[in-house]
Amino acid sequence: MRKIYTLGFIMIAILVSSCGKGGQGELVGVYNRKFNNKKMPRGMVYIPQGKTLIGMSDEDINNSQSAPSKMTSFSAFYMDETEITNAEYRQFVNWVRDSVALTTLGPGAAAAYFINAKTTPGGASLSSQKNINWQKVGNGSGLWSSKSGGLSTKLRDMYYSGDDALPGRNELDVRKFRYAYSFVNLDLAEAGRKDPTKKRKDFIESYVDSPDPNNPNQFPSVSVYPDTMVWKVDYSYSQNDPMVKSYFNHPSYDNYPVVGVSWEQASAFCVWRTRLYEPVAAARKLPISSRPEYRLPTDAEFEYAARGGNSKTKYPWGGPYVRNTKGCMQANFKVGRGNYSDDGGLYTVNVRSYFPNDYGLYNMAGNVSEWTVTAYNNSASPLLLDFNPNFTYVAKGTDSKYLKRKVVRGGSWKDIGFFLQNSVGTYEYQDQARSYIGFRCVSSFAGTDINFKN
Repeated sequence: MRKIYTLGFIMIAILVSSCGKGGQGELVGVYNRKFNNKKMPRGMVYIPQGKTLIGMSDEDINNSQSAPSKMTSFSAFYMDETEITNAEYRQFVNWVRDSVALTTLGPGAAAAYFINAKTTPGGASLSSQKNINWQKVGNGSGLWSSKSGGLSTKLRDMYYSGDDALPGRNELDVRKFRYAYSFVNLDLAEAGRKDPTKKRKDFIESYVDSPDPNNPNQFPSVSVYPDTMVWKVDYSYSQNDPMVKSYFNHPSYDNYPVVGVSWEQASAFCVWRTRLYEPVAAARKLPISSRPEYRLPTDAEFEYAARGGNSKTKYPWGGPYVRNTKGCMQANFKVGRGNYSDDGGLYTVNVRSYFPNDYGLYNMAGNVSEWTVTAYNNSASPLLLDFNPNFTYVAKGTDSKYLKRKVVRGGSWKDIGFFLQNSVGTYEYQDQARSYIGFRCVSSFAGTDINFKN
């Protein structure tokens, strides 16, 4: 009898187990492993989903007559609470510097800084950059040291030499700091999705050191070092030489917004920042897409975030005035003709200067204007959807300069108060760098709302 009970128990257990796994012919779904999807990325704030009026106000001194005001809805996303600083962008520059140096030397000359080569499931060897032991590299101080274990004597090709070098000075040749990367261009994928002759390679856009002139999807790798000469180029008759020499590298400016960065460089930074987190996600046994990629905000997203949840405000702090009740300026801008100082700064200021808006975002107006991913085209405005609107076009080198225009937002230290308005945007060419344009990143939130149970 005991054997019968035991046998019955085993059969019931098998039946229950089979129902749970196989579904007995029922639709049970295949679920991904759950993980914490609501961890705030470092240095970012959460911008909730919602709606607001975006578009030009009645004050239109440019007479652009563009982007009429309309109600628009937005998905939730994360946004950097400040502009990207010199110190943060320097992390990118130093990573590229160390990557170029070690890739040039190779595992043979710098074995201590490489990990064992890994292969893909198909057996193909991964690139040497992915085999660099970044934990060993750290901040690069050991790599560039002349002490034991350092490789400074083997890295002479990374320095200015010959007639380019100043006597008695060891200076790195920043022209060699170039970032190469590839990604799937969704615009290309959309255009060719029904073409049976297209392969995935036709949708991959690559930035490489030696692009193939016969491959329309290959472009030169991106030089990542900021153009410090913008402080002279932007102003013909002004004494800005100290800013050329000090602004990016002097510790006094570490927490000031990086400038001299083109739209192309800002976009490369976003790709690098995404890739920087991927090995961390892998180490934590999270999917590679556990954190949506970093990118530049759209024109409309920037305005939505700048308003701070307040639909009809003129400025990020509300308004309608540029001074608060104590008479203090609310942002860093050109107060009047020849007057740059009444707001507390002649040039840029610390990225945490002034009060944040109601979302906790600093300097969404003033300090530096900021790149967006959106292409500048007034004709596109009537065609934009009233839900996450955007218009993109990445211009080729041979394109007209008018196709290279990208929307910049927020106004800067050199702009008058009109350009501080939430609704006002201008443009700059994607391959140009300026002393008054910086950027910040966003990352889309995967889900409905951070407080909504998925």
